[in-house]
Amino acid sequence: MIQIHMHTIKQSFYMLGLSIFALLISVGCSPTKKNSKTVSTQSKEQPNILFILLDDMGKEWVETYGAEEIHTPTIDQLAKDGMQFENSWSMPQCTPSRVTLITGQYPWRHGWINHFDVPRWGYGAQFDPNFNPSFARIMKTAGYKTCAAGKWQINDFRLQPEIMNAHGFDEYCMWTGGEGGNLKASGKRYWDPYIHTKDGSKTYKGKFGEDVFSDFIIDFMKENKEDPMLIYYPMCLPHGPLVSTPLSPDASEKMDKHKAMVTYTDFILNKLIAALEELKIRDNTIIVWTTDNGTGGNIIGTRNGRAVRGGKTYLTENGVNAPFIVNCPGKVPGGVVTDALVDFTDILPTFADLGNAKLPIKYIGDGQPFAPLLLGKASDSPRTWTMALGSRAARIKDGRVQNVYEYRDRAIRNKKYKAFVNAKGEINEIFDLSKDVEEERNLLYSKNAEVVANLRAFRKVLETLPEKDAQPRYKKLSGSLYDVDPAVLEKQISRDIRKSNHAPKANKK
Repeated sequence: MIQIHMHTIKQSFYMLGLSIFALLISVGCSPTKKNSKTVSTQSKEQPNILFILLDDMGKEWVETYGAEEIHTPTIDQLAKDGMQFENSWSMPQCTPSRVTLITGQYPWRHGWINHFDVPRWGYGAQFDPNFNPSFARIMKTAGYKTCAAGKWQINDFRLQPEIMNAHGFDEYCMWTGGEGGNLKASGKRYWDPYIHTKDGSKTYKGKFGEDVFSDFIIDFMKENKEDPMLIYYPMCLPHGPLVSTPLSPDASEKMDKHKAMVTYTDFILNKLIAALEELKIRDNTIIVWTTDNGTGGNIIGTRNGRAVRGGKTYLTENGVNAPFIVNCPGKVPGGVVTDALVDFTDILPTFADLGNAKLPIKYIGDGQPFAPLLLGKASDSPRTWTMALGSRAARIKDGRVQNVYEYRDRAIRNKKYKAFVNAKGEINEIFDLSKDVEEERNLLYSKNAEVVANLRAFRKVLETLPEKDAQPRYKKLSGSLYDVDPAVLEKQISRDIRKSNHAPKANKK
């Protein structure tokens, strides 16, 4: 009893400290000002959507998912008062995950299967709005004001300074990504961050990146609170490089820095929730909180009594089964833990459903909307399977970004079984996740009737997919400021293709 009481007191002081600190953080960049309105015209049928995407963080660093080495009280409360998903799949790495959630298409359809760091590697590559759909553009057709702040990294803002508008964002405040030929300044995303807005790109001396982004979002909410808002916040945290934070300025060791960065994501969430409450729009704002893939492989955490190595780039559950929490008081049922299957292709059509936006007639997507589940009108999502694929460096061929494989290996799962598919389109592994959380006992040759039936079902799904994956579709830009040596990527590829699809185990702490 005493131990529980003391923990509650400590948590209360921590939350109070976060709130006070949020008030003291100075404002970084601000969205374009407009005349404020005095009477709310926002329709309750069109809720605000705040979509928060963390960078490189698996479930082993979220307390509500069983993490044992970190305290994330705001995230935990968000889950407790909302809906916590156990079976939400991202893609294994940055580029395929982000393009998938923006377009509502699997990597085999949109073509961005391998990772390609556009501003760093060049070659006139771009995430081209003329060839790719965008959830922001779709939501704008329904009257939404749109904002993005944080990490983008799939366009070079030096060549396309207003590209965020073309993707559907009215306002933006973005880390540029490390720019080839300008890495000393642009490589900074945390302290002294290099950030792009409508005023151009510059260093914010003495600032911490996430403070600049979150302040920008809060200013956007203040200016647009009378209208329905879609806010996309792809955080930089807790992706490396490991640094100290304003809350933990003395963090110096590797794991201390990582924990400080995870803790700061919790602080930022608290700061945004406090702003929503102050603006009196909390009960009409659906918060979606998730991550783009698993933690980096050099970080080990403990979850539910097991040491878990970060699974970024891998198809094992620690690489693609992302923490996913949805919360909105009065709209999204609270205290719900669901085993519903969802993946990142479902985000676009779900947002459209929530905001009464119509999908374009020519739009081709792979997602299945699960808005009825979020609103308490259904007990499950419509999915019977999810899929994940894509990671590691792309190659340059004939001056363009090209995928390494014609058919990228992938994973497919239902609520109980998971199959790994090789580059020939063949299932070479199947696991019973209800009994084998480590994904070690391959049941491919099992005679068990249930296993055989699930194999058959997975193969039928694979039969519906193209024999060759799409390539990235874009008009090549001229005047690229930096082009990586293709041999550098080929060297990386030669190492990558020898890697297993299973993340290395954390044998000891």
